[in-house]
Amino acid sequence: MSFMKTGLAAAAAFAFATSAQAVDLEVTHWWTSGGEAAAVAEFAKAFNEGTDHNWVDGAIAGGGGTARPVMISRITGGDPMGATQFNHGRQAEELVEAGLMLDLTELAEAEGWKDIVHPSALLDSCTLDGRIYCVPVNIHSWQWIWLSHEAFEKAGTAVPTNWDEFVAAAPKVREAGMVPLAMGNQAWQSAGAFGVMTVAIAGVDAWSAVTIDKNADVAAGPEFAKVFQAAADARALREGSNVQDWNQATNMVITGQAGGQIMGDWAQGEFQVAGQVAGEDYTCLPGLGVNEIISTGGDAFYFPKNEDPAVEAAQLELASLMLSKEVQVNFNLKKGSLPVRGDVDLTAANDCMKKGLAILADGNILPDGNQTLSPDTQGQIEDLMTEFWADNAITAEDAQARYAAIIADAD
Repeated sequence: MSFMKTGLAAAAAFAFATSAQAVDLEVTHWWTSGGEAAAVAEFAKAFNEGTDHNWVDGAIAGGGGTARPVMISRITGGDPMGATQFNHGRQAEELVEAGLMLDLTELAEAEGWKDIVHPSALLDSCTLDGRIYCVPVNIHSWQWIWLSHEAFEKAGTAVPTNWDEFVAAAPKVREAGMVPLAMGNQAWQSAGAFGVMTVAIAGVDAWSAVTIDKNADVAAGPEFAKVFQAAADARALREGSNVQDWNQATNMVITGQAGGQIMGDWAQGEFQVAGQVAGEDYTCLPGLGVNEIISTGGDAFYFPKNEDPAVEAAQLELASLMLSKEVQVNFNLKKGSLPVRGDVDLTAANDCMKKGLAILADGNILPDGNQTLSPDTQGQIEDLMTEFWADNAITAEDAQARYAAIIADAD
């Protein structure tokens, strides 16, 4: 018996009691970049080698914004997959409320998930009315900027240590024929970059007042005015970044075509696939080098209800496997994310991951926007940011007024 079968004893205790039949389990997700594909392959390998079942990969290209409507449509339309990815937070809330997701509470209690998942807010995001409906698999933070050593060397300037230095160095990067700030054209990228700038420029208290408390007065106030002006100035820095996908923008940094990119720590997977070394080929600055803080976003897997007992047994085995120590290490080292378990060996982590682990250990964390804002509110903000970053005619003042109105009606 393999190590994985041994490690699945808790799940097997009642899963196999239902059925031991081998299952082809379709797993849908939006992990299609080089680093993401390498990471999800660790899940598939562990499932195929550690159980009697078969992982059927259901990757959907285009990111979460493209994949989630497809996933939701299949589940509500009576064609559920075996497991599906959502971000930590409220994205699957209505599906759970409709009774369409498998209750994992017995498995979670048998394996002590409340004792091993850290921070506890991750499991809270999986919980409704005291019942657990998903398994958190990683911690991803948006709060990073990635800087190309090659680009700043070409520009004849030192690698910045914070956002102000990055902005000050941008003209030299541009004069040397490169794009200062790489950014793709997907809505979630511009909204995410704005969120990172908010924490760094307006500060944690102002961010919390707006994103957690939905305080429209703060959103319309002077702290956020600074953020919108900084974002308006940054629009010029991204000119020439004519790519669509986030990983294409990351590749601009990797290849020295751009000075930097505001992007979550999933970008680490792309640097790793490219053979680049943190601290030598690129620099990562948490909180834009201003506030050393990370948000505890990331990914969780839900398991749509299925009438076949054999499928449910396989679902429970996969849920258990995803939180096992070895799989947590193998997956997260490839993904560039932090494990949700604090009791695993991460001596192989690179410098950027170690920075994140240290910040997490110090408790300098924020919830992710997906955990505090509804999908509808998130969508409205993404629409606004898409317009704002693409159209220089939209002033910082106009964008801020529209943003404050969204927050005033946020749920």
